Formats: sequence, C-alpha cells, structure tokens
Amino acid sequence: MNTGLPPDLPARSGDAELAQRIAGGDAAAFERLMRLHNRRLYRLARVVLRNDGDAEDALQEAYLQAFRSLGRFRGDSSLGTWLSQLVTNECLSRLRKQARRDGIARMVQADPLDDEQPLDAETEAMDPTLAERPEDALARSQLRALIERRLDELPVAFSAVFVLRGLEELSVEETAQSLGIPEATVRSRYFRARGLLRKSLAADIDLARQGVFAFDGARCDRIVGAVLRRLHNPGPAGASSAASPPDNPPAPP
Repeated sequence: MNTGLPPDLPARSGDAELAQRIAGGDAAAFERLMRLHNRRLYRLARVVLRNDGDAEDALQEAYLQAFRSLGRFRGDSSLGTWLSQLVTNECLSRLRKQARRDGIARMVQADPLDDEQPLDAETEAMDPTLAERPEDALARSQLRALIERRLDELPVAFSAVFVLRGLEELSVEETAQSLGIPEATVRSRYFRARGLLRKSLAADIDLARQGVFAFDGARCDRIVGAVLRRLHNPGPAGASSAASPPDNPPAPP
C-alpha cells in the first residue's frame, strides 16, 4: 500500500528507531506507525467496546497517548504490543466511565476481560474463498456481518483473545503481553472462543439449511407448469409416450 511517506523512511524501521524519530517530531514516522498497526488495534478496540464509533474514538485517544509517551519507550516489548496495551487500557477506562454514568454497578465491578462473565453466545470464523461475483461478494459480506455479531455476543475475555490470536495471528506471548494476562490463559480462552463460535455458527447453519436451494414459490410453479405443458403439448421426440399409455404395457407381477 502506498502511504505517501517519504522514501528515506525504511519499510522495516526498528521499534526503537521509529520511537525516537516520532519523539523527535517526525510526523511521517508517526503516520507510518499508525498505518502499520491500525487494523489490529481497531479490531481490538472494536471487540472490547462493541461499537464502531467508540472504537475509533478510543483508538485515536490511545494514539495521542502514545505520541506523548514515545520518548519514554524503552523497548521492553514491541511497539505493537505496547500500543495494544494502551488501547486495551483506554477501552476499559471508557467502559468503566460509561458504567458509572449509567449507574450499572456490576460493570464497574467486573473487568470485561474477566473469565467469570456469563457465556451468552457462540460462533466461528470461516475462510470464504468465493469468486468475486456480485452475489458472492454479497454472501461474503453477510457472512462477515454474522461473524461480527457472534463475536460481539461473546464475553470480551474470549473475543479479545480470538481477535488477536485468530484474526491478527499474534503469538501466544504477544497476545498475553497485549492483554496483560498469562500465556496459559490465552491458550485456554482461545480454545474456548473457537468452540463457542463454532457452536454458534453451527446453530445458524442448522436454521438456514432448510432454505438451501429453495424449492417453493416461483421455482415450484415453473417446474410444475413446464411438465403440464409438455404433457398437453407433446413434442416430436418421444413425447407421445408421456401423453398416452404404451401399446403393450408390462404384465403385473
């Protein structure tokens, strides 16, 4: 992707160098940082806040915090992991503020990344490889929307891990550092999330399968009408046998 950045900025700038350039006021370096991590960080914010606009706002705020703090970046973790931590903290802070405004004490007391939240949903991401015909693009869009809805229904403890591990393909270690949880917890939550998603999509498929290759309505009328027309108007090629019984029918058994 052409980002319009100056050619003197290497495509693989090291984290420390990139942080130093941003801290020194290099706007192009900061733009590169955002473009490198935008998709992952947006997905993380979106799965925690479950609202497109709120996720964008939180991500912007996290980037501003990062810009002000990059002078203190020491490279103990990767820039991507460090940014993920900032986004996670910003999202959780927003949820707690919203909970206080709404007077929902249970949301204030319960960390959205807590395993103990009730499990009220289920689904699993598929990997569609359909051709780019209009009807296929529509089907893919509908499938993506379905998966996003099912992810929104998962407890954040599981959906956040699934997004980082399953969609962004972070390692177990990187995911654990990004969310501030043990690696063993990442493994168990990812396994649980996949199971819940798979079960949910299976339920959706069960509901939809009765409509596959639908045969009622216009299709049914069309086939019945065509058969009746052929019976009443036999064609030249053997159709007479369909319109009248054979001369020598077989003897009954």
